[in-house]
Amino acid sequence: MAARIHPTALVAPEAKIGDGVEIGAYSIVGEAVEIGDRTWVGPHAVITGRTRIGRDNRIYQFSSLGEVPQDKKYAGEPTRLEIGDRNTIREFCTFNVGTAQDRGVTQVGNDNWIMAYVHIAHDCVVGDHVIFANNAQLAGHVRVDDWAILGGYTGVHQFCRVGAHVMTAVGTVLLQDVPPYLMAAGNTASPYGVNVEGLKRRGFQPEAIRALKQAYRVIYKSGLMLEEAREKLAEMAQTHPDIQLFLDFFAVSTRGIIR
Repeated sequence: MAARIHPTALVAPEAKIGDGVEIGAYSIVGEAVEIGDRTWVGPHAVITGRTRIGRDNRIYQFSSLGEVPQDKKYAGEPTRLEIGDRNTIREFCTFNVGTAQDRGVTQVGNDNWIMAYVHIAHDCVVGDHVIFANNAQLAGHVRVDDWAILGGYTGVHQFCRVGAHVMTAVGTVLLQDVPPYLMAAGNTASPYGVNVEGLKRRGFQPEAIRALKQAYRVIYKSGLMLEEAREKLAEMAQTHPDIQLFLDFFAVSTRGIIR
């Protein structure tokens, strides 16, 4: 099925537009942009830079995707933005391309629900099945793992990592990494237990949730130093494989974890 492009949209001839794509009134699509099949772009969106967008996405009005990073070191290097499939990107979102100081690419995965006014800065990596509520803001070089939920007005400091299945409350400020499975809230953020309801909705069995609660107590309630806690978690992971995600996270964490 041929693409449907509104007569007032400005689409560069060099842009690669897939089958069944719709581009709304007054939207602008740059020459180095690729848009996959059946993606819908609403009115007044701007998609520029070296941006590749997958299939079956919905991009709402006034979003700006692929603009240069808000980084004074950026000097026009050929960096990129890559967006996967089946994402919903609501109004006034801003996603920037990467920088030469990092991977050179900002990456957003699949099946994400991204609400209005969300900012994803240069070199961020966002996984799959993530929800960002209104005005969630990622500084540069942030990584958000699968199934995380950031509450409205959550702000994440540069180079921080948010683990899988994490949930933050409204107005949370993250200056350090958040291990997987946790709930976090506050300015600055503190841990508030395991995200039990979220895990139930994703099919985690009661035994697995009990084990993750026990792992949380080892990390935060036992009085052990983190290295000692890791040794204990390694033992527990032999019986409860879901705990291994904690160990994998600690192995790559660079900013320390919220306390």
